[in-house]
Amino acid sequence: MKQLLYTALLSAVIFNTTSCSKQLDLVPVSNTTTGNFYSNANDFAQAVTGAYSNLTNYPSQALWLGELRSDNINGQDDGNRDWAGINNFAKNITSTGFITTAWNENFNGIYNANSVLQALDEKGSVIKDTALANRYRAEVRFLRGFYYFQLVKLFGKVPVVTTPLSSAEVASVPRSEISAVYDLILSDFLYAASVLPASYTGGNIGRATSGAANGYLGLVYLTRSGPTYSVNGPGLNSNEYDKALTYLNKVINAGVYDILPTYPAVFSYTNENNNEVVFDVQFMSSNNGASFPSHLVPVAYWTSLGYASTYGNGYGSSSFDITSNLRNSFRPNGTVQDVRDTFSVNYTYGVSTFYKKYIDLSRRGNSGTDWPVNFIALRYADILLLKAEAILHGAAGNQAEVDSLVNKIRNRAKLGSISQVTTAQLLEERRREFAGEGIRWNDLVRSGNAVTILNAWIATDNLGSQINQVVPSYIIYPVPSAEIITSNGVYKQNDGY
Repeated sequence: MKQLLYTALLSAVIFNTTSCSKQLDLVPVSNTTTGNFYSNANDFAQAVTGAYSNLTNYPSQALWLGELRSDNINGQDDGNRDWAGINNFAKNITSTGFITTAWNENFNGIYNANSVLQALDEKGSVIKDTALANRYRAEVRFLRGFYYFQLVKLFGKVPVVTTPLSSAEVASVPRSEISAVYDLILSDFLYAASVLPASYTGGNIGRATSGAANGYLGLVYLTRSGPTYSVNGPGLNSNEYDKALTYLNKVINAGVYDILPTYPAVFSYTNENNNEVVFDVQFMSSNNGASFPSHLVPVAYWTSLGYASTYGNGYGSSSFDITSNLRNSFRPNGTVQDVRDTFSVNYTYGVSTFYKKYIDLSRRGNSGTDWPVNFIALRYADILLLKAEAILHGAAGNQAEVDSLVNKIRNRAKLGSISQVTTAQLLEERRREFAGEGIRWNDLVRSGNAVTILNAWIATDNLGSQINQVVPSYIIYPVPSAEIITSNGVYKQNDGY
């Protein structure tokens, strides 16, 4: 899939790079595939592969809008930086680049998916292999569901569009209720789960599978079941934990996945697409690599090693210190007990700490935007802990199952087994397991603890002069100001911004 993806990117001319070192700006494949493009099966193969291209912005969304928003990172800026308002829960972030890009990239991905779906309806007969045509439809519907799931978690209500509309046309479509957005997400993932294969071989490895679709169905039902916070966020208080368990069990019972024996092996550059990976975003080197390994690492770290500043994130002397709160979670007795701690966190550079989880200096590319490593969006350890979460919230199962699932993860980290695991303990175990993977923020929101836990952390770490008090409206981001203006009153800004 890596080679297929970037061959498609290059041959279809569906990307261009900007001078900004922080992200790739991908032009939607559908902007260049008009007229007689869909004249044969190869055109469809290229377009479907190109529809994955917008996923390359997902790691930035996970880290800058997720990890940085949580109690895992205490950022220190050195000027007027885009990320600071995200970390500090500022109100005036409606034009922040990361937020605007997340909106645009997800809707570009939806546009790409809708364009391919329309082409399949109109010209799909040129694909003589019916099973392949159905798989293509399932892949792009999975992608559309993925992009909409991102949007509903980030922004709450968004316009639901199922045909390829221009940005101006989308701006005339009112934002749909959360339930309607979820209706489309569930429909897309359910279709994908029913059609996609369990696995691939050769150059197709990395495409969406039935396991990925079922895994996201489980996560969607858990997210919907979360509290509403009395705002238009991703939670509907729907109490669908049994439904979540049904789809999580489909992943578990498929026999395709397992947790690896050692934690570092999951993220090894030489062990990509391993048995723990349920879905990941594909990257390769030679100017088509990833930027996320450099995102939350201080620029001075690279220069201290003698590397060019281009390996940095473009934010000068800003730092992204791992909070004492998270460090204490890893080291409750002040000593190293958890192998995930020393693998994930760098304690040896200067006075600051940062995530080193994705860094393999021996395999660096040409710059900080050229790391040849995939970003894991969903892994089997997550599926197991999500199952424990569903059971603790009332889905079929018992405490012994919960304890067994949690201890499977703890034991790999060289920690002793525990019993009578509570939801609070599970939340903290997830925090350690997925540190630096952009999951903590959504976990806090889904659990109903985002406001209380974050405000307690701010008080404990004495950050009140730096970070604003967290209020329920901050569980979603503002609609980008440019979208509010373009809609001419169709969109109303989210409360609190």
